[in-house]
Amino acid sequence: MRSRFRNIGLVLVGVVAGILISLNLQAIADRDAPQPLPVEELRAFTDVFGAIKQNYVEPVDDKKLIAGAINGMVSDLDPHSAYLDKDAYRELQVSTQGQFGGLGIEVGMEDGFVKVVSPIEDTPAFHAGIKPGDLIVKIDQALVKGMTLNEAVKRMRGKPNTKITLTISRKGETQPIVVTLTRAIIHVRSVKSKMIEPGYGWIRVSQFQEATAENLAKALQKMYRQGALKGLVLDLRNDPGGLLYGAVAVSSAFLPVDALVVSTDGRTEDAKKQFHATPDDLRGENDDFLKTLPAAVKTVPMVVLVNGGSASASEIVAGALQDHKRATIIGTQTFGKGSVQTIMPLNNDTAIKLTTARYYTPSGRSIQLKGITPDVMVEEPGDRAARLREADLQHHLDNPQDASLQTKSVPDAAQSAVIAKPGLTKPVEFGSKDDFQLEQALAFLKGEPIKGEPSKTVAQGQPGK
Repeated sequence: MRSRFRNIGLVLVGVVAGILISLNLQAIADRDAPQPLPVEELRAFTDVFGAIKQNYVEPVDDKKLIAGAINGMVSDLDPHSAYLDKDAYRELQVSTQGQFGGLGIEVGMEDGFVKVVSPIEDTPAFHAGIKPGDLIVKIDQALVKGMTLNEAVKRMRGKPNTKITLTISRKGETQPIVVTLTRAIIHVRSVKSKMIEPGYGWIRVSQFQEATAENLAKALQKMYRQGALKGLVLDLRNDPGGLLYGAVAVSSAFLPVDALVVSTDGRTEDAKKQFHATPDDLRGENDDFLKTLPAAVKTVPMVVLVNGGSASASEIVAGALQDHKRATIIGTQTFGKGSVQTIMPLNNDTAIKLTTARYYTPSGRSIQLKGITPDVMVEEPGDRAARLREADLQHHLDNPQDASLQTKSVPDAAQSAVIAKPGLTKPVEFGSKDDFQLEQALAFLKGEPIKGEPSKTVAQGQPGK
């Protein structure tokens, strides 16, 4: 038996080494100084593989073991890198185009649980009151602890009109929250707009998709057909991000031609880039929508609304407009995800989503772990205790400009009791008459006093800044 076990190990060492050589992974990892293959570590891997094959209580499929090893290898790097199996890769491709099935939440992993980055507006999760920072500890009767992110996402997805029960741990709550949702086909309309009152427009970007910039341009054109704007609010609250090129295109709508929007820096030359407000940096896509924008879009007084659910691509836009002094940022500290993920397709219809660079605002700031600090802090009433941020996530990347940033303590989410509550508090509908932060943004644009919270005046509006 030992001889057979040893033979399996030797064969697997050769197989794994051959795979690594054929994929040239070491050259990708460090092109300038290739290192020899880690033979001892590969042998440890094959020893574990062989032990499972020989001794596990039930037979395990080779593909399942290899997929699990790949998933663990990638997900252990940072909270945003992941192995995408065929289903996950297909759904990622569909979601960037604005339609997919599920509950309507952007999620990641935190302390072994599924963490809500942001609910998507007008979805079952949003209407049920699920908030950014919530930790999903049970899906129906299955504990999330021990699941991979892909496994948890698969459980939450399903046929439309079927029900699912989530048990949630929320910061500031002493007991778990149990909520039952009905699955639906999620149609994400990434851009919404309306005139708040004559002369003042509101545009909300809920996610950066392939058509987001073009839809934003259409919204601006529609507004200007009603007359010149005195002020504009760009609402990026609870926007979890999306496509980098979408963020560059949206920023380009408001910035001077050729202005630096964002730069990225990583280990490879491909990761060292600068993106400007120019057609050449829109990935070769049709830029006619930018050419048709009214010239006044570049100078109209602007406020950008952000909060702790504003992440990644939305932080790129907020940081660019802030650094160029093109807009005043109002709201609360953003999420702090200052890293870029690249989708790398594999040859079996799967892919890896790999963190390849950090991004920097035009002034050279890294917002990794920090986020964007608003020019004027205005907190949504009742929202203070609900937020977790990038700095809370396990295995997060450090901020290269600030070594003092530490991981915050994360409350223990593994509570065994399942206590039903009357229901989650429905969040304020952005753009509605009850939207306190939008009310303050409008006051700022008018030059009126604004309040950091309902009872406290914190600033005098200064239109044009």
